[in-house]
Amino acid sequence: MAAPNSGNRRERGLWACPRGTARGMALSIAIALAAPMSVGGCTYFTDLFSKEEVPLPGTRIAILTNQRTLAADAELKDHQILLPAPSPNPEWPQPGGYPNHAMHHILVPENIAKAWSTGVGKGVDDELRILGSPVAAGGRIFTMDSESEVYAVDMKSGDTIWDVALAPKAEADDGLLSGGVTTEGDRVYAATGFGHVIALDAATGKEIWRTVLSGPMHAAPTVRGGRVFVVTLDNRTFALDANTGQQLWDHSGITESASLLGSASPAVDQGVVVVPYSSGELVALRAENGRLLWSDSLASLKRSDIVSALSHIRGRPIIDRGRVIAISHSGIMAAYDLRTGRRIWERDIGGIESPWIAGDYIFVLTNDSEVAAVSRDTGGVYWVRPLPRFENPDKQQDPVVWTGPILASDRLIVAGSHGVAWALSPYSGKFIGEVEMPDGISVPPIVADGRVIFLSDDAELIVYQ
Repeated sequence: MAAPNSGNRRERGLWACPRGTARGMALSIAIALAAPMSVGGCTYFTDLFSKEEVPLPGTRIAILTNQRTLAADAELKDHQILLPAPSPNPEWPQPGGYPNHAMHHILVPENIAKAWSTGVGKGVDDELRILGSPVAAGGRIFTMDSESEVYAVDMKSGDTIWDVALAPKAEADDGLLSGGVTTEGDRVYAATGFGHVIALDAATGKEIWRTVLSGPMHAAPTVRGGRVFVVTLDNRTFALDANTGQQLWDHSGITESASLLGSASPAVDQGVVVVPYSSGELVALRAENGRLLWSDSLASLKRSDIVSALSHIRGRPIIDRGRVIAISHSGIMAAYDLRTGRRIWERDIGGIESPWIAGDYIFVLTNDSEVAAVSRDTGGVYWVRPLPRFENPDKQQDPVVWTGPILASDRLIVAGSHGVAWALSPYSGKFIGEVEMPDGISVPPIVADGRVIFLSDDAELIVYQ
């Protein structure tokens, strides 16, 4: 089912009004207190990238009214959000885009539609998960499936260039969770749930080196300055030589016996590595030698149950213009000075997804399935938009887990475990459009060379351009 008035939008083209007009509009911060009864998907990505803000599809019910924990600040209700203009992004080589995880506002074409899709290995089942988003560079898209097999796919055609299984033969059937991949130069670097970090030739998939570490990894490496940075499940950070795989240094955080599924890659910029641990520790280390610069805890004291007590920092931290932004599952989002570790502000916001920064604004997906616009300077909240929490909201059955957001040409894109991607206005949070996916989405999409790239739970790579 198409979103309301989608036919009219297609007649007017992809954008219903000029970008400059939308960017300059004053905002009325209206918070929706109702969720749609059903989320009918569209088969056209043009609906997701329509410029017109439209009513949410379906019948509205007040299922979320009593569940909201976050609200816009009253003094910011008349604030006009002004974003930097969208910029071309030819590649997305590492988790979070670049090593600092700050991607700002990415440009995609005004006319965009599904170009191709292809299978890239084994998908999600009762034991296995896909934990890493794709990366893209050099005209190729690289993915890791749920069995730690890496695929290289031609970005234009969708043809598989090569694939290589990374699980040791003796452990191939052990069902350990996969990690993720990153690329730098002519190499692809992979971290696996078997505790191995592997460097591959980006053109052929040939293994160059392999290093075995102390524990499994559930997140992709971050590469910068000739070093590969990885975090193991036992909260140890390792720096490896990117050319040889030799261990250069390591750092141990507080051991945490319980954690969420999945981990976050460290952020690297200005010679500093910012590492998120499952204990809720956030540490800043010198990239050169691993020396501790500062540390802080994002563990919240407001714990209502066992799950909320998990302080895991699962979303990637961001380094942006000398500032660090991080969020924990237990309910703290904070900004820090990169050099000193001074906490600039904090907010009672919990989440497991990486925040997205663009100019003076941060967009974040909360534990309560809300998307919020937050001030980079103060932590003030401009607007909050609730997302559907259940596929069947009448009976509160079939919970929906969302991932994202990313910002592309005035669109905040989030995707859900129910197989639907949504676009929201970054200026108001209003619903714009939706598109159906072949299966649920557990990892955020990426944008490279004007293409929006999704990886579904059934290991289907879907490209819109």
